[in-house]
Amino acid sequence: MKLLRVGTVGAERPALLDGNGVLRDLSGLVPDIDGALLAEDGALARIRTAAGDLPRLDAAGLRTGPPLARIGKIVCIGLNYHDHARETGAATPEEPILFMKAPDTVIGPDDTVLVPRGSVKTDWEVELAVVIGRRARYLESDEQALAAVAGYAVAHDVSERAFQIERGGQWDKGKNCETFNPLGPWLVTADEVPDPQALGLRLWVNGELKQDGTTAEQIFPVAEVVRYVSQFMTLHPGDVINTGTPAGVAMGRPEPKPYLRAGDVVELEIDGLGRQRQELKDA
Repeated sequence: MKLLRVGTVGAERPALLDGNGVLRDLSGLVPDIDGALLAEDGALARIRTAAGDLPRLDAAGLRTGPPLARIGKIVCIGLNYHDHARETGAATPEEPILFMKAPDTVIGPDDTVLVPRGSVKTDWEVELAVVIGRRARYLESDEQALAAVAGYAVAHDVSERAFQIERGGQWDKGKNCETFNPLGPWLVTADEVPDPQALGLRLWVNGELKQDGTTAEQIFPVAEVVRYVSQFMTLHPGDVINTGTPAGVAMGRPEPKPYLRAGDVVELEIDGLGRQRQELKDA
């Protein structure tokens, strides 16, 4: 299933995109799409059964918000693609690199991204987001890890490289600026993604293709990432893991590096998970 949330900021309603591409209203069946829903036994099956009878929604002029409400935490994996590590001159990590993004960085897939004040190195990163659907701690196998996944979504891990790398401390300063995690348009349930290591990811800036990669290039595959993270923190339904970006970011390009500025338009997509479009403006 393709689950989403539509409406104005802060007043989104749950919805579903059926197999014929018809937008249907879920608000009479469930209160929202969040961790509580994903953790509820039989909730997704109940939605599937009712899908054909749900009221239609007119998508014209209707904003698409983030597909998941009340996100608990966002765990991110740095340098998780072989080609991205090569382009940045970084050594291949021996273990996953973890950092966090605050849930309040999340916006809708087509919402405006703000270039932070003082920024000269705002960068793009298309990423596969993993949405957790059951409590996961000290997982022992890939099978257990994938069983904890409720679904997948497109994430844009917007980054400010000077804040991230040149201003001291950890990466968080360059990763947690407002609007720095567009998510969606859909939460695609795990049954529709039989192999998360066979997904193409693409990103364009002002119509020019910048990233064209595949999750097959991940250093640590989705199952290993989920299992690994569960050794250090408990994952709860409604948590999100951003699993890294392929080659093609501005930081990895020759000088002068084409960092983002107000007025730029970024578009990104992942096979089967939908497409985003953001115009950038100054904060």
